[in-house]
Amino acid sequence: MTAPRLTHDDRRYIAARLAEGTGYAEIARLLDRPTSTISREVNRNGGPGRYRADQAQRAAAARARRQPGRPAEATPASRDPEAVREFREQLTGIIVHSGLPRAAAAALVYLFTSDTGSMTAAELTAQLRVSPATVSKAVGDLERQQLIRREPDGRRDRYVVDDDVWVQAWLASARMNFMLAEAVRQGASILGDDTPPGNRLRNTGRFLEAVNQEMLQAAERWRQVFEHS
Repeated sequence: MTAPRLTHDDRRYIAARLAEGTGYAEIARLLDRPTSTISREVNRNGGPGRYRADQAQRAAAARARRQPGRPAEATPASRDPEAVREFREQLTGIIVHSGLPRAAAAALVYLFTSDTGSMTAAELTAQLRVSPATVSKAVGDLERQQLIRREPDGRRDRYVVDDDVWVQAWLASARMNFMLAEAVRQGASILGDDTPPGNRLRNTGRFLEAVNQEMLQAAERWRQVFEHS
């Protein structure tokens, strides 16, 4: 059974525990939620150091206005189905080149370009013309990267892509840059700051830290734009 959505009080509790330095797993245990629910909630709302309960609640309310029970797609008569198909194939190919498996990329594209932004596994299977097992793996890949989320729809789960999915992908890249910057700084210390490899590593760490700060600032600006659009 899918856990109930986080409430405003839940979000205030999360913010308070984060301020105390409590980890995701412990917060999840105290709220009786999966750890992935807490990590996704915090990361999509600025990360541990920037999480604000009221802001997160407003963002959740905006996402909840979607009406996930509507049909997968309502195609206007003016929309050229062949042009839509070609665009989806093109976008899928670009995302595949970025490193996402083809089935996951195709599922993400169909979700993002559907009118509702949400589909069930059966709807994705029909749209992608692949097996249920392929769809199951695809949505699993997307969930692990926090690019989609599940919502209950009767006895089924509905997979939802948020309007700020690319902001989430951007933040995931920023987190990876942060980890890499930490690693190369340690490498510079180990190899010696005054050696050629140490110098290369130190400069790389400085570059990654600067880029990471710019990425986080850009993500925050656009998150606010999306919340008020």
